Amino acid sequence: MLTNYVYKLRPSQKQDLKMSNWVDMLRSHYNWCLNDRIAQYSQQFIQGNYCDVRTQSEACPLTSCVSKNGATGEPWKTGKTDKVKNPRRNPGDIQITALPELKAARPWFSGIDSTVLQQNVKRLDTAYKNFFDGRGFPKFKNRSNFTSFTFVMGVKIQGSKIYLPKLGWMRFHNSRPIPDGFIIKACAVRKRQNGWYVSIRIENKSVHDYMTKPLKDVVKVIGCDLGITKLVHLSDGTQIENPKFSTSKKAKRTLKIRQRRVSRKVKGSKNRKKAAKKLGLFHQKISDKRQAYQWKVANKIVSRNVEAIALEDLNISGMMRRCRVKVDEKTGRFLKNGQSRKKGLNRSISDASWGELILKIEYLAAKQGKVAIKINPKFSSQECRNCGHTDKSNRDGEKFICTECGYHEHADIGAAKTIKDRALEIVRGPGRETWC
Repeated sequence: MLTNYVYKLRPSQKQDLKMSNWVDMLRSHYNWCLNDRIAQYSQQFIQGNYCDVRTQSEACPLTSCVSKNGATGEPWKTGKTDKVKNPRRNPGDIQITALPELKAARPWFSGIDSTVLQQNVKRLDTAYKNFFDGRGFPKFKNRSNFTSFTFVMGVKIQGSKIYLPKLGWMRFHNSRPIPDGFIIKACAVRKRQNGWYVSIRIENKSVHDYMTKPLKDVVKVIGCDLGITKLVHLSDGTQIENPKFSTSKKAKRTLKIRQRRVSRKVKGSKNRKKAAKKLGLFHQKISDKRQAYQWKVANKIVSRNVEAIALEDLNISGMMRRCRVKVDEKTGRFLKNGQSRKKGLNRSISDASWGELILKIEYLAAKQGKVAIKINPKFSSQECRNCGHTDKSNRDGEKFICTECGYHEHADIGAAKTIKDRALEIVRGPGRETWC
């Protein structure tokens, strides 16, 4: 069994400064590695042949690299004569092998633990893997989106103290003792607005992972329809409130005031940093409230007397995508496309954080041996449950009135019931009775 425990660190002033310097250097190293890979790809596959200064002759990038110390320099472990026994190394292995040269050229990197530098390169490998799986291309990091580093060995815990290599012993809030029999596999240190946190990954191979119930044993299912006016509508008629932590009138006013205070300060001044820190603390407060409330909602849903939870399979990023640009064919001017109105909807969707809520429900369901089924929600709120007629005009806000047979009910609760029926069709097979 593999799980994570998160604690808040209590570093000394010297350790705090050292970790902040580590984050800055690791961000610089990450960006250099990314730029190196982009440059090497451009030299090898885009620019074509080039003139070798040493031999004063034309060379091909596919057989001879422009930069021998780059992400594609020396691709073979023992040279080109031993290609059969030693396969070609990937850019990540080459950049990890070049770390001693980095420390020799820039001695200040020697103060960082070697495993932390290696994990920094592997972080870039993960970003490239996500890109090849269909996600976005890796981006250069800045101070706002690069705030962590990872240890994979040498971490020890004694009571309320933790030992981190090259940082020493550090106190932390031991709010959750690690169970007996678990060993530390990795440790991620992250900086937030109110201090440093450590996420410890622990493992015990003698403890089995959570086992979910097979679909054939499922009898009772509950359907969930996610919304904005109400956060969740359940198929049994229950509605769960949406507190709107960042889109309420009070929260929007506070965010507006604090953001305005930041913009009015002189760039680079200490007062601007103080105002930015207050703004960041308020954002963190909103995030913590949202996380706590979502765990409460997820527990409330999963704790019901059912064997499966039917959830919507939503394309949230597609729902928040900008509207297409409209251009007048005669004048060439841009026309109104509804983006200004959709901006408020996008903020509400982001505030509701449906994706995080679905992940929490899936985790708690697996922990209790229940099944979380993803259902296609297409036309679930426009389909009549009495006659099956599907039409966009059936729904008017939260009201559902069928234009064919006159059947009426709450639109979102009816959608939750439809999602439950679709899940039962998957569980029991088409043509069987859908009951529970």
